[in-house]
Amino acid sequence: MPSDRIRYIGVNDHEIDLFEGQYEVPAGMSYNSWVILDEKVCVLDTVDRAQGSVYLAELEKALAGRKPDYIVVSHVEPDHASSLQLFLDKYPGAVVVGNAKTFQLLENYFILEGVERLTVKEGDTLPLGAHTLRFVTAPMVHWPEVMMSYEESEKLLFSADAFGQFGARDALPEWDDAEARRYYLNIVGKYGPQVQAVLKKAAGLEIAEVLPLHGPDLSGDALAHALEKYSIWSTYAVESEGVLIAYASLHGNTAAAAERLADMLDGKGCPDVVLADLARVDPAEALACAFQFGKVVLCASTYNAGLMPFMEDFLHHLKAKNWQKRTVGLIENGSWAPMAGKVMREQLAGMKDITVLEPAVTLKGAPKSTDLPALEALADALMA
Repeated sequence: MPSDRIRYIGVNDHEIDLFEGQYEVPAGMSYNSWVILDEKVCVLDTVDRAQGSVYLAELEKALAGRKPDYIVVSHVEPDHASSLQLFLDKYPGAVVVGNAKTFQLLENYFILEGVERLTVKEGDTLPLGAHTLRFVTAPMVHWPEVMMSYEESEKLLFSADAFGQFGARDALPEWDDAEARRYYLNIVGKYGPQVQAVLKKAAGLEIAEVLPLHGPDLSGDALAHALEKYSIWSTYAVESEGVLIAYASLHGNTAAAAERLADMLDGKGCPDVVLADLARVDPAEALACAFQFGKVVLCASTYNAGLMPFMEDFLHHLKAKNWQKRTVGLIENGSWAPMAGKVMREQLAGMKDITVLEPAVTLKGAPKSTDLPALEALADALMA
């Protein structure tokens, strides 16, 4: 862990219900920030303005009468930078450190007239005394201005949003696969190539500990584990064997077929089967499962000569997050003119490296004994 010269001044937010206005966070959220107390005093990031007063109180306590010389803005997104104005009002002499894109985006949120700026680029350093920060740009992980800071003496990587997770630090004291996966794939998942580029930069650094802007710090086995997961997630590889069965059912009949297929897969020894009712499950969790497994079954009722809205929305989010390299089975339902399968195929055609199993299963209303052979064939194809 960092020495006494580097103090944690972040906050845990248990009042928030939706992160970024859309992701459920039942365990809250942490906004992480640190201060380096050396010959020069440097603060790394602020927090969401809703927790700004708590943050400033923590900072004042850590400073013990000193004043910050620098404030590094790793990421302009408001959950990290919206207390910057509060910070500058209290410490007007602090120099704001960022790259050219940082200051361009800050202008969208703040009036920076009269604020002293230090513009840095890849590889630049900021000497503080015994500590030195070296800046590592991480564009589109997941905003264009994102910048990590490597502290050379203690070998710490302040990694911005990378390696973060949902949940407050006092609720999830360790890096949690499920919440880290849900966080990464929903927020950063689209930008796999950019994450790979940053991982290559990180491989050239001697890192004792990673300090992300959300969630716990990572070192030792936990860091090695997180790096392994990021390598899988950012290359869109299959994380674990299993099948996600995601369904959008109008009157319960499509749901019954999905449940029957799940039973068949369990009986055939499938290592993991997850049923997701898209009308009720956390959409972010369903999306994370679609990335976790190599095989997904999409089951949907026909609706207004098209597709049930919950399935349409799910496919929209998969495409937006760059979902790829997966095998997909289809189950459609329609009482007189099934169209769901056609629409799902059209949506999948716009995604990369998606293999659709043939034939699709077509139901007309409630699943019947005559539909079981088609469901059995689909189960066999998924197990092949």
